[in-house]
Amino acid sequence: MIIDALLHLFDLVWIGRYLGIPGTILILLSFFYSMRKCKLITVGKPRVLLILHETLTWLGALMILVHAGVHVYTILPWLALTAMMVNVISGMTGKYLLDRSRRFVAEKKESYTQRGLTDEAVEKKLFWDATTLDVMKKWRTVHLPITLVFAVLSITHILSIFLFWEWQ
Repeated sequence: MIIDALLHLFDLVWIGRYLGIPGTILILLSFFYSMRKCKLITVGKPRVLLILHETLTWLGALMILVHAGVHVYTILPWLALTAMMVNVISGMTGKYLLDRSRRFVAEKKESYTQRGLTDEAVEKKLFWDATTLDVMKKWRTVHLPITLVFAVLSITHILSIFLFWEWQ
């Protein structure tokens, strides 16, 4: 809202109007991580792609928030914006769960090692700990439909803009 107010103050509202385009492109670029996870592409390290996914999504979402400003006059853009915000919050939840899962497995490994278990026994126990901790799988079953709703609403919004744009 501050950026939007500054754009109004300096009579640069047109910049906010067009920030939706680079914001959308950044969000689309963030999907390389998802494509790597689904094995649709093989390039890139998952950890690096995850960091890019988080960063590009945040930047894209911020641009789209400035794009939306407080000028939304119809229901479709509000729905798309709401879906984007729910999706971002869902992603932040996933990040928290992933960090928590990593810490849990690391603590278990340390505990098993301190008990004097062999490397093979530690790996075996960690495998079962990791498979029983399927919180991330459950989270993905929620995050993916939210992302789909956001995508459908965004595409519909973009198509409606092209349909009703004053091309002259």
